Amino acid sequence: MAQAKKRKKFFDVEIPLIKRETQVIAFALENLNERHIKYDLTRMLRGKGMLLQAKIKIEDNKAVAHPTKIQLMPFYLKRMVRKGTNYVEDSFSTETKDSQIRIKPFLITRRKVSRAVRKALREKAREELIEYVETKETEELFQDILKNNLQRVLSLKLKKVYPLSACEIRVLRVEKELEKKKEKK
Repeated sequence: MAQAKKRKKFFDVEIPLIKRETQVIAFALENLNERHIKYDLTRMLRGKGMLLQAKIKIEDNKAVAHPTKIQLMPFYLKRMVRKGTNYVEDSFSTETKDSQIRIKPFLITRRKVSRAVRKALREKAREELIEYVETKETEELFQDILKNNLQRVLSLKLKKVYPLSACEIRVLRVEKELEKKKEKK
């Protein structure tokens, strides 16, 4: 006897971080659980090429996407770096209140600078970011990056070492959720 074929349908997925909804195709709502989606934020951020990756979780019979990674697109970074400037990159892992994250800051100087200045910028940025992040929750951090709050604060602190033409967070990624801190709530 022939079995009836299941048809894929579109399901609404809420993304509370950016207060938007999107649609994802699946056989059933339960199939969306633990699935990853990518959402382009370029238009929302007026040309700042950014990509949001989120993990879908089913909560109260609704699909909700929680951010796992946010990154700047290479075309945006390439456009910002000019001839006669230097850029400083770094990558380190640190802990927030509820998870362990990897941050990759991207700094562009106004002119060519010595290696010592670049090293001082890198170290100061790492120190300031670790201090800023340890008191925040992950969702709050993603929100700060989208609103440019974190970059503005960091740029003002690094201005004392050397004035920057741009200060961005190239990648912010959740490496793992911390269970022990969640249970205390």
